[in-house]
Amino acid sequence: MTTVATVQDLSALAGRDLGTTDWVEVSQADIDAFAAATGDHQWIHVDPERAGSGPFRTTIAHGYLTLALLPPLFAKLLTVERVSMGINYGLNRVRFPSPLPSGSRVRLAATLVDVAPVEGGVQVTVDATLERDGGAKPACVAQAVYRYYE
Repeated sequence: MTTVATVQDLSALAGRDLGTTDWVEVSQADIDAFAAATGDHQWIHVDPERAGSGPFRTTIAHGYLTLALLPPLFAKLLTVERVSMGINYGLNRVRFPSPLPSGSRVRLAATLVDVAPVEGGVQVTVDATLERDGGAKPACVAQAVYRYYE
């Protein structure tokens, strides 16, 4: 965990590898809850019996569920103590190089690529990789953009 006191202190972290989080399991219950929240009930996500004979041999997490893990995991790598608000500003790039089977464990590896001033705060660009335990390829690679305000 990297902790900085203020938004201005983030500039010193530009180019820095922030490390990796602990492993987190993505359960079938997580996948089902995401399906219920989004209305995406495709069988590859929510029907273990049918998915067992499908291309992945089990259910897999939605790509957007995998992506949604980035902000809470990133919060475990970086804390800004005196900040009025932090927001997810968007994404520059996103890819899902491999599926994330239910019951898999993932962790986030992140590098703070850039810190740029914006009105009232800074914009932080992060190269993020969601690694799957035992996977040859990551489940997700993305460049996320966050904003932190004083």
